[in-house]
Amino acid sequence: MPGENLSRDEARERAALLSVDGYEVSLDLRSAVGEDEGAGPRTFRSVTTLRFRCNEPGASSFADLIAPSVTAVSLNGRDLDPGEVFDGSRITLEDLAADNELVVDAQCAYSRTGEGLHRFVDPQDGEVYLYTQYEPADSRRVFANFEQPDLKAPFRFEVRAPEGWTVWSNGVGELGDGVWRFAETKPISTYITCVVAGPYHYVTDSYSRTFPDGTTLEIPLGALCRKGLAPHFDSDDVFLVTKQGLDFFHDHFDYPYPFGKYDQAFVPEYNLGAMENPGLVTFREEFIFRGKVTQASYEGRANVILHEMAHMWFGDLVTMEWWDDLWLKESFADFMGAFSLVGATRFVNGWITFANRRKAWAYRADQLPSTHPVTADIRDLQDAKLNFDGITYAKGASVLKQLVAYVGQDAFLEGARRYFKRHAYGNTRLGDLLSVLEETSGRDMSAWARSWLQTAGVNSLTPQVLLGPEGRVEELAVVQEAAESHPELRPHRVAVGLYRVTDGGTLERYARTETDVDGARTVVAELARAEAPDLVLVNDDDLTYCKIRFDATSLATLREHLGSVTDPLARALCWSALWNMTRDALLPARDFVDLVLRFAGRESEIGVLQMLHAWAESAVTHYTAPGRRDAAGRLLSEGARRELYAAGPGSEHQLAWARFFARVADADADFELLRNLLTGAVAVEGLDLDQELRWVFLEPLAAHGVVDEKVLAEELARDDTASGKRHQVRCLAARPSEAVKAQAWAQLVESDALSNAMVEATISGFEQGSQRELLAPYAEKYFAAIERVWADRSIQIGMHVVQGLFPSLQLSQETLDATDAWLESHREAAPALRRLVLEVRDDLARALRGQACDAAAG
Repeated sequence: MPGENLSRDEARERAALLSVDGYEVSLDLRSAVGEDEGAGPRTFRSVTTLRFRCNEPGASSFADLIAPSVTAVSLNGRDLDPGEVFDGSRITLEDLAADNELVVDAQCAYSRTGEGLHRFVDPQDGEVYLYTQYEPADSRRVFANFEQPDLKAPFRFEVRAPEGWTVWSNGVGELGDGVWRFAETKPISTYITCVVAGPYHYVTDSYSRTFPDGTTLEIPLGALCRKGLAPHFDSDDVFLVTKQGLDFFHDHFDYPYPFGKYDQAFVPEYNLGAMENPGLVTFREEFIFRGKVTQASYEGRANVILHEMAHMWFGDLVTMEWWDDLWLKESFADFMGAFSLVGATRFVNGWITFANRRKAWAYRADQLPSTHPVTADIRDLQDAKLNFDGITYAKGASVLKQLVAYVGQDAFLEGARRYFKRHAYGNTRLGDLLSVLEETSGRDMSAWARSWLQTAGVNSLTPQVLLGPEGRVEELAVVQEAAESHPELRPHRVAVGLYRVTDGGTLERYARTETDVDGARTVVAELARAEAPDLVLVNDDDLTYCKIRFDATSLATLREHLGSVTDPLARALCWSALWNMTRDALLPARDFVDLVLRFAGRESEIGVLQMLHAWAESAVTHYTAPGRRDAAGRLLSEGARRELYAAGPGSEHQLAWARFFARVADADADFELLRNLLTGAVAVEGLDLDQELRWVFLEPLAAHGVVDEKVLAEELARDDTASGKRHQVRCLAARPSEAVKAQAWAQLVESDALSNAMVEATISGFEQGSQRELLAPYAEKYFAAIERVWADRSIQIGMHVVQGLFPSLQLSQETLDATDAWLESHREAAPALRRLVLEVRDDLARALRGQACDAAAG
């Protein structure tokens, strides 16, 4: 990554000097097929004509380009020597005129890391598929440009592609004389331009809307995927959610969709969930389900579709000036994804998923040493890459949910409408949004912004209940606390719910009030004289962003009646609070696992159940005292097996328990059951072993040495697809052998031959909770390798290796000391690398505190 960074100061200086009139980009992708020639990377020709103005004639600047070679550069008709002006990542531009034309003819490299123009060969049929992915700054790997979000411009693309291919871009395209030519875009940032090319399977539909003035908006819709996935592609559901979203956002935003067509491409080996390229949204192809999945998966896909659609307004139409204000698009899109999911689709319980899953991501991120305010200090592009995190997305969305409670939904949406109209095709900062919200709400937003957007950390809210002699509430107060490292106490608009156990044994709410919590202790006067509660739930209905705590009575009630909480959102909030207590070493891991074993089988919300499975597995792997870990794992596998047989035949709960059982299987009897299910010797009524579930069952068998390479090869022959190959690679790396681990390590650390998807699959198989001793020697190797890996590999692969190969299973003070020693001796290492190591170090330290808590429980 040397020489590829761009600082905020450099970007500001360039934006003050230049403005861009337009790009013409010509790509020749015919080299994507056929035999690769030469020892270097496979390349394609990229010719860019860039027209721009300079408000200080005679000044110097630079354009961005990362390419193996540059054939020619001309500036205002003057040929420049590429050897003198191009250094591998920048093109020096001297003596600029008031009006300028830059032409760059380069050989750019196809990517195997998902950054730039990614090239994928489908093992199923040998077909080649291409797509681009740029955020935050990888369009410069495909064409010369000014790679920063505030130098927007219209783009015209033309593409030469192999015969028989189809090419898509942001605008509508036409094929003529062997060249695909695309309509000029509206002014957009470089990072959201896009090209997808190949023999993709393509399905079309259309959307129409008539506005009150009688005008009609017609939007052509398209959806595409690899041919091999076409039999599994449920495009009708994708189009249904798309149309529901377009209706919802037109109803609420009062600004017609501005980018013409709306294609959605599901592409292979994708690093992200999706990307909001206007007119051509890209998604990871795992959103096309090859086997049976739960409704949580369909809900997750719908949420992502709507998240990306919200970006058409928040992010594409109006874009942040620099990555400091990344939240201006990501927090809004995350909030709007859930808001529209509940308001427009069949997934009416979307806020439960938000409270249980998205906020868990935020709570973890906000307690790391790298936590930052929602409006972050982004010094450069490496900072930006790492800030696509739980704070920018999920905490920011949670804060916006709190904002809606604070100013009201009508004022919030009217502020959004004014924001779009005032800043269309422009760039903004925090103040631009706050000003419209002040207009629409009549409130001073500065204090709210200081507390919620410009400080880091998460508060905890704990109820204090004082009962009078008659057994009624004499005083109920909410105590607010903050970590010493981030001591900010914030204003919270919360609902406080009182619950009691009914004669029928259910735990139901009988009193509720909304109040403003501000400061260290807030008395909730409205609940005085209420009947004594069995459970007090602060932040009932999940209005604010906080960690919920319980008083002693409430915690005792949950230990006996958690499964009897009738309201699914309240139940999800209780589960989330108990998991946070486990992570904070306030609840022994054994107690959390016991709660899961006793009550998870009664959980109606499938997304919550699947989250409980993940948390329970983590509780055993990371937070249980070492001396109890095996016994706890045995209890978990026995419980999972029991629930598998108890679940309704053919139900999604049965599927969830089957997958969980495979993940926690740890005894010969477990492995025998899995093998017999695979061979058909045994059946569980209603459980359909499709190909995806077969691979799920095979991984633990491989990890415990029950099946060998031959069995995995036979399974690949049965599923000789791109997905099958990834599953096989993961299972191969999971085998309990020194030679296997050494080979996987070499592929990950000593070679760059693996694609991004295969790096992920290999890391996933390499780390197995049952192989702590086998993996122990790699702790020392990790610290010796990571600085070199970070320097030599792309930032995406570097992140995979640094995070994925950290010795997180070596849960000891020795590992913590080794991590601290590396940090101490590498103070000058890249800040982004140090941040990643600090984060995994914090996870390790938290796990050790959790183990101590569990051990102290007896």
